Amino acid sequence: MDLLEKTIKSIRPVKDEWYDTAQKHLDNLTKPPGSLGRLEEFARRLVAITEDARPILDKKVIFTFAGDHGIVDEGVSAYPKEVTPQMVFNIVAGGAAINVLSRHAGSDVVVVDIGVDHDFGTVEGLVDRKVMRGTRNFAKGPAMTREEAVKCIECGIELADSYALKGYRIVGTGEMGIGNTTPSSAIVAVLTGSPVAEVTGRGTGISDDALSRKARVIEEAIRLNNPDPKDAIDVLSKVGGTEIGGIAGLVLGAASRRIPVVVDGFISTAGALIAHSIQPSVKDYMFAAHQSVERGHRMALQAMGLTPILDLGMRLGEGTGAALAMLLIEGGLKIYEEMATFAEAGVTDETIN
Repeated sequence: MDLLEKTIKSIRPVKDEWYDTAQKHLDNLTKPPGSLGRLEEFARRLVAITEDARPILDKKVIFTFAGDHGIVDEGVSAYPKEVTPQMVFNIVAGGAAINVLSRHAGSDVVVVDIGVDHDFGTVEGLVDRKVMRGTRNFAKGPAMTREEAVKCIECGIELADSYALKGYRIVGTGEMGIGNTTPSSAIVAVLTGSPVAEVTGRGTGISDDALSRKARVIEEAIRLNNPDPKDAIDVLSKVGGTEIGGIAGLVLGAASRRIPVVVDGFISTAGALIAHSIQPSVKDYMFAAHQSVERGHRMALQAMGLTPILDLGMRLGEGTGAALAMLLIEGGLKIYEEMATFAEAGVTDETIN
């Protein structure tokens, strides 16, 4: 808890003067003001986040947190929990979608076992930060103790700190865990005050009957556990997941280090919403990678005032959307860094009235 409290206290809103610094440079580039739209926004935000008029994104990393969920016992997923460790092995071996897209984006991938119900032993490329062997079935009681939830968050903070010291300039969030859209829907429902049915989607592709059962399970679990919407750690512990807690910690840790963090899809956004509820200033450091087809994702983003960069109909997770969004964020920075100014190009910058 000491690490969490210290991290929360160290996060500050970004300063407007850095936005102004970036805007002055952007307005001197050989283009009409604002004509590159959100690419210019990305550059402004990177300057303000890093407090550096010439930010660098030479080292990128996406963290894929893996964890299992006791709630799958209620039939809320199309796949059994045995798929989680199988997919962890696939990602570590470099064969998953996140590996392909991260290679394309020039980003490293770090796979973190924070709560998989499997004994991996020593696996090269897998970071062992296991807090527990899967959460408990929160249809019957809390998913975690408060202490376990804090430990998950602090795991994410520690990783952010460690990779900041290794020189990484931007981080992305990702996850792997069968059943994890169920705790994500529960978290979003509680923290936004939205009806469960409006934030619950099909996850891995469940049937209409399974979707109805999933929403009913979440509603009953929220009534049973009575999570406090004013206490995000209570919400995480009662209806959350280990990987969601890890993502929340990563967001907090990155913000405390003035490192931009690219938030992937629905599950990652549930983690970001936990972080935002703990310390609202983290919003300044987050880029929303994309709009997932999961129903609750839009509401979670709106609750934090975030606008997604992409809308590609994706719902895979792993950090795939974050990898793609990093390319566009870096594109905005390259415009800022490499485009000629009017003076350099000998182009008249006066507008005709």
